[in-house]
Order: sequence, then C-alpha cells, then structure tokens
Amino acid sequence: MTKTIWTPNPRTLVGMIHLAPLPGTPRAAAGPDEIVARARREAALLIDAGFDAVLVENMHDTPYLRRDVGPEIVATMTCATRAVTEVAQDRARVGVQILAGANRAALAVALAAGADFIRAEGFAYAAVADEGILEEADAGPLLRYRRAIGAEHVAVWTDVRKKHSAHALTDDLELHDLVAGHAFMGAEAMIVTGPHTGTAVSAHDLKVASKASPCPVVVGSGATPERLEGLFEHADAVIVGSALKEDGDWRRDLCPTRIQDFIVARDGSDSRSS
Repeated sequence: MTKTIWTPNPRTLVGMIHLAPLPGTPRAAAGPDEIVARARREAALLIDAGFDAVLVENMHDTPYLRRDVGPEIVATMTCATRAVTEVAQDRARVGVQILAGANRAALAVALAAGADFIRAEGFAYAAVADEGILEEADAGPLLRYRRAIGAEHVAVWTDVRKKHSAHALTDDLELHDLVAGHAFMGAEAMIVTGPHTGTAVSAHDLKVASKASPCPVVVGSGATPERLEGLFEHADAVIVGSALKEDGDWRRDLCPTRIQDFIVARDGSDSRSS
C-alpha cells in the first residue's frame, strides 16, 4: 500500500525528545543502550499524556557539526528513533532532526526507523549559523535523495529562519518572501521560531507566515501553556521542548507536571481526569 505524507491537524502538539549526548560527542557519557532506553521512556511519557507527535533530536551533541555528523550518530539515532516509533505505534507520529542541518541523514534515519517527518535546517536560502555558513540550500539534493531511497512519504518540515543564526545574507527579503521561497522549493510545513532555543515566536512573524504559507505553519520555539491558545490561532502545530523540562531548562529531565499543563491548555481542564 502506498504511504501518504502526514499533514498535522489543527492544534497538533509535538513534544521534543532530546537524546542524551551521542557517542563521540564532547559530553557523551551513556552508551547506546542507555540512550535508547531513555528515549523510549520519554516517548511513553509524552504520548501517554496525549501529545500528537514526538520529535527525536540530538540536542545535547553541542557543539554541532555542519551537515555531516558521522556514522556513529546516524546509527544511534536510528536505534533511538526506532524505539520511539515502537512506543508510538498508531497513537502518535514521530519526527527526526539531526543537528546541525544533517537533513539527508535525518531522512535516512526516518525511513529506516519508520518515522513520519523530519525537521530540516538550511532547506532554502543561506544563513550564517553558530556552526558555520550554511551556504548551499539543501532542497534540491534532499528531495532528490528522498526520491532515490523511496522515502517520499516522509514529510519535510523546514525552518524558515534557522535559530542561532545571522540572516544578513537574506536581509533584503521579508518573511513572507522566505515562506514563499520555501514553499516553491518543496517544503511541506513551515516552522517559525524565535532567535534562540526557548525564545518566543514573534506574533507578527507568526501571522505573516500563516498568511503567506500554502502549507501548515508550525511554531518551533518558546511555547508555554499560557501562550498556547494564541499560538493555535495562526499555527497548525506547536513544537514544545524547553517548557516541558524541569524549570523550563532544555538540559534537564522531562517534568510530568509541565507535560500535563500543555495538555490541559490544549484540551481544557477535563483532560486532567481523562
């Protein structure tokens, strides 16, 4: 049976699974088995609470490599993502992001692990990121690679303006121009973020993106339970990472109370007793 690309429904909540530092990275301490077991536990926490999707990411691998991350990262990401898809089954969707900008590797992991989408940086245009210049737009090579490996059912969600980056190279373009360019290049969802991890999205930017985009718009940073309803006025999906962690710090563990706060904010107070 032919698989179709997943499109998020309105009011979709996506929870981040920040894998422990992967083998070979500066802060690596756990082995692959421990990393995978933790990913499985975090997926269960988020999905059992009611999140619609989870996004597996190597956030703790700082400082990141640009585009090419090494086979040890891809192998461990595949094992961890496969464990998450086994937890999710038909209850939630699963995405993959490999920092920084390792979009083809993420696509290969998604295909092997049975995931539904990837989050791609550097898909269109160029930017100066903290890991260096992303000078080559990845859309052309990435979508040809997706076709070549038979992964056309894996959706590509793209960051319109990559976080932790300078955008002087595209400063003569307005946000609606960038959104239109990403759509022209084949993006299947537009991710709008603040300038850094955990920082709020500009309400103006979100409105502009929503008006300009022919495909779903996704909030990619700075969501809180208090802001969630307002974000859903202009976005189909919201990705939540830092705000799910103890003290709102992305480096800490998931907090069940904070997880539940987002479900309540989306569904109403009745969700606490359901």
